[in-house]
Amino acid sequence: MASSEEDGSAEDKENNRKKTKRPFVTAWLTIYNIAMTAGWMVLAVAMIRFYIQKGTHKGLYKSISRTLKFFQTFALLEIFHCAFGMVRTSVIVTGVQVCSRIFMVWFVTHSIKQIQNEESVVLFLVAWTVTEITRYSFYTFSLLNHLPYFIKWARYNLFIVLYPVGVAGELLTIYAALPYVRKSGMLSVRLPNKYNVSFDYYICLIIVMLSYIPLFPQLFFHMLRQRRKVLHGEVMVEKED
Repeated sequence: MASSEEDGSAEDKENNRKKTKRPFVTAWLTIYNIAMTAGWMVLAVAMIRFYIQKGTHKGLYKSISRTLKFFQTFALLEIFHCAFGMVRTSVIVTGVQVCSRIFMVWFVTHSIKQIQNEESVVLFLVAWTVTEITRYSFYTFSLLNHLPYFIKWARYNLFIVLYPVGVAGELLTIYAALPYVRKSGMLSVRLPNKYNVSFDYYICLIIVMLSYIPLFPQLFFHMLRQRRKVLHGEVMVEKED
């Protein structure tokens, strides 16, 4: 017990030393998170405005697709942030989350236009948008050392509903895409060909759907552990004080 406390103290000192030595990193991460917060807020406003004006979700994805693709693709930088030690987050966890979003945006909803008006698309768009506005706001205010409690509360509570809703929307969208992919054979490579390889995008989508079975619980329970550490840990400290 004593040794672990000492290690923790040394680690805190080392982290504080690194923070003071890396003002450029802090500045870049602050600018990045402000930009991403603004980008997702633009998406939120665009979606609300579209629904008020049109009264339907049909055509919504097409109207915001460019902005969505830009900011979601820009999030690939987060993998590099982890890889280069700019943030203390698992490269694997971040990579899975970001790449799954990239896949949904470019290889499902962008590539298969017949499903863009599905209600499930709106489901994951709303879940993503609220999640990202909350997440990037949390990071921004944390970097500025002025984190309002309601943003912290939202960061570690809203995901309990938004994460399953987003996953449900993604799975339903992929499922809706299956008949179109099977019929058209899009993005598939058939034999014979000069490279002597084959690829079936239909089977790939099924494998992606099945991958949610082991991955979703791991990521969800990881967030629950973080929630207990941040929120419940804070309550315990307040009680001791």
